[in-house]
Amino acid sequence: MTDLTADEARRIILRAQGLLGAEGRRGGVRGMLRRLGAVQLDTISVLARSHELVAYARQGAVGRPAVERAYWDDPAQSFEYWCHAACILPIEHWPLYAFRRRAYQERKFRWHQVPTGHVEELLERVRAAGPVTTADVGGARAARRSDGDGQAGEWWDWSESKIALEWLLDIGELVCTRRVGWRRVYDLAERVVPADLLAEDLTDEECVVRLARVAGRALGVATRGDLIDFLRLKGRYAAMLDECLLSGAAGLVPVTVSGWPARGASNGATTASGGNGKVAVAVNGQGTAKGKGATGRGAAAWADPEALAAEPRGRHRTTLVSPFDSLIWHRGRTERVFGFSYTLELYVPRHKRVHGYFTMPVLAGGRLIGRVDPAREGSTLVARQLSLEPGLSGAKWSDALRDALWSAAEWVGCDAVRVERADPGLAAHLETAVR
Repeated sequence: MTDLTADEARRIILRAQGLLGAEGRRGGVRGMLRRLGAVQLDTISVLARSHELVAYARQGAVGRPAVERAYWDDPAQSFEYWCHAACILPIEHWPLYAFRRRAYQERKFRWHQVPTGHVEELLERVRAAGPVTTADVGGARAARRSDGDGQAGEWWDWSESKIALEWLLDIGELVCTRRVGWRRVYDLAERVVPADLLAEDLTDEECVVRLARVAGRALGVATRGDLIDFLRLKGRYAAMLDECLLSGAAGLVPVTVSGWPARGASNGATTASGGNGKVAVAVNGQGTAKGKGATGRGAAAWADPEALAAEPRGRHRTTLVSPFDSLIWHRGRTERVFGFSYTLELYVPRHKRVHGYFTMPVLAGGRLIGRVDPAREGSTLVARQLSLEPGLSGAKWSDALRDALWSAAEWVGCDAVRVERADPGLAAHLETAVR
């Protein structure tokens, strides 16, 4: 078993995530998507939508229209489906999600009761007349809400047509391989997914084995809980993951990482974790774990053997990071890898927020050094609140914060940066750095 220091594991993770070295920029946005395996989607747009921010963090100032084309170009380069959450996935991964499509089909319910008759009617419409959006069929209806900042936002009340379209997407009859504006375009899978991918018929076990490899490569070094969180597996699918890890079928190798907490990191745990990384441990049917992960000398984890073959080298990215970026989407992993305690305070009442509405961590020197709550006012990028992590020097890190802010500003078309609030020890240095 390979022993890694926490610093070695962190550098391997950054390289696997395309944030260390030149390799992360090869192949452009499409190459990035294939390295990451999944890019999470979210409706919120502050500087840009999250899938754009993920590309920006790794590729730099690629034009936003070019980012969209790379994801959605015709013929299909990707499709939308459920991985860690709603994600953009490489089109060649279509067969790997057959297990989830079958599970939805068996369950016949997800968030809504499925209007059976309406499903068949919509499917025939798409088959006869071509792809549709919700606007074409009287889909999601917008209503108004407050986002906690005193500003109005939208929430969505699904019509029967929207429910039917989403159900058909869940079970794989329809697929979304592009968007118009922010609306999904639903089309027949048989029309847009390459025939060889449609013909590939994997068992549930084969799907989980191959997805474990995808997640392992994307994460670089991961606990069992990290892999579960990436793929959102539970029940018998989590047990399949355990089996393929222990048998070696997933192609990942066991490692220990010194300094990582052992809790939630057992190699053979047979119960699933949530996003907090906590796992109830049961190894080989027993109530205690075996190996270093149980002793506190080092947490048991899994690694992509290719990631261990060469020492990570190259330049670190300096960038703002989306809250939904796979580098940090598992908050327990973020604290374990970076020592960075992160909570997205989007839905926290304004008077209870500590760091801001849409706080974005700042990555520099291979570490998460601080966080910024960004906004746009015309052509100005506004840092409503900016802070460094405790113990870091404003004199040392203010230039990195400046670079991260100005780079993001220029990418979204701003020509000025204004900091409204900053930590007391940082403000004096930022006055010069930002100007």
